[in-house]
Amino acid sequence: MRRFFFSIIAIAILTTPVFAQKYSNAFLDIGVSARSQAMGNTQVASANDVTASFWNPAGLVNIDPDIVQASFTHSEWFAGISNYDYFGIASPLGTRSTDKTKAKRKYTDAVGFSFIRLGVDNIPNTLSLYEDDGTLNYSNITSFSAADYALIFSYARKLPIAQSKGLTGVNVGANAKIIHRKVGPFANAWGFGLDLGAQYNINNLRVGLFAKDITSTFNAWNFDFTEDERETLQLTDNELPESSVEITKPSLVLGVAYDKRFYLSGENQSRKLPKGPFVQLLAEADLVTTFDGQRNVLVSANPISIDPRGGIEIGYNDLIFLRGGVNNFQRATDFDDNEILTIQPNVGVGIKLFGTFKIDYAYPMGRQALTENSHTISLTLDLNIPRLMETMRRAS
Repeated sequence: MRRFFFSIIAIAILTTPVFAQKYSNAFLDIGVSARSQAMGNTQVASANDVTASFWNPAGLVNIDPDIVQASFTHSEWFAGISNYDYFGIASPLGTRSTDKTKAKRKYTDAVGFSFIRLGVDNIPNTLSLYEDDGTLNYSNITSFSAADYALIFSYARKLPIAQSKGLTGVNVGANAKIIHRKVGPFANAWGFGLDLGAQYNINNLRVGLFAKDITSTFNAWNFDFTEDERETLQLTDNELPESSVEITKPSLVLGVAYDKRFYLSGENQSRKLPKGPFVQLLAEADLVTTFDGQRNVLVSANPISIDPRGGIEIGYNDLIFLRGGVNNFQRATDFDDNEILTIQPNVGVGIKLFGTFKIDYAYPMGRQALTENSHTISLTLDLNIPRLMETMRRAS
């Protein structure tokens, strides 16, 4: 059965045109949370919640073992013309032990699921606007949506590193993603891809590596037009598209973060007690390396380009957070035709309520921002399952 499945895929690829598009599946580069967007989309090293499914699945093991975490993000672009939505849920599977190597080693597993949609709705379809006699008939106008969808299934594990090797805090993870892109009744595509990620934590230092589309992600496009629609397109000098396979080449993201708490009480700090007010500092820098040709980024070459990003978060008592970041470095020309470097700054805030509910907000400020003038809001909820079960037991 497995050979038959791969044979069908091979035949489909060999019998249809294949091309690598530089910005294929670009909707998966936007970012799924207001926290990350405010920090310049830097989360590869520091991702430690449900959104790690998108940024680096290895970070899922950092969620509390008793917690099921869910998150939702919504953003509207261009006065609501385009909508971006994300939903994710994740939970550790607990800790398992093994003695097979004569030394007790512990495995901590976690799983996650993410859903992403970027769409433009209510697009007028004017292909049937004219009747056969050339008159206009506005009642023939219908509407359709153009949307991109992604389903991401994630798995992560904390590796059992022997203490004698001097290594601790090594996590690995993987994503299997299904992509569906649809343009009304005219075109649709299905795609599949794999991601791999790793995180290494030592003291206050976090290092992350995320390999996206490691096998190259393909989208198999299929087009379907009626005879009348084909005739209309040909009469208006539009080229009829053909079924094809679109390839997304691999990319690599390397991130380094520094995460530290500073306790404001000298007494608690000397006793090393995690009590009293504290200020948390998180700073991260990422390098996004692409291999699909020259791009308009800070380090632009062919075929490799490197896009740097940076972000910082300052939190107080794990209750309120201030964030800022820079990304989207581009070379442009001014009115005098001189080359200049443009940078997209981002700002945002976050607040945590009742210890379980978090609201984050982000605003990109640069003119070249993909989400210019877009207000992004994220909601994250921690569900303590043992506590919830105990409450239900007592109530019954």
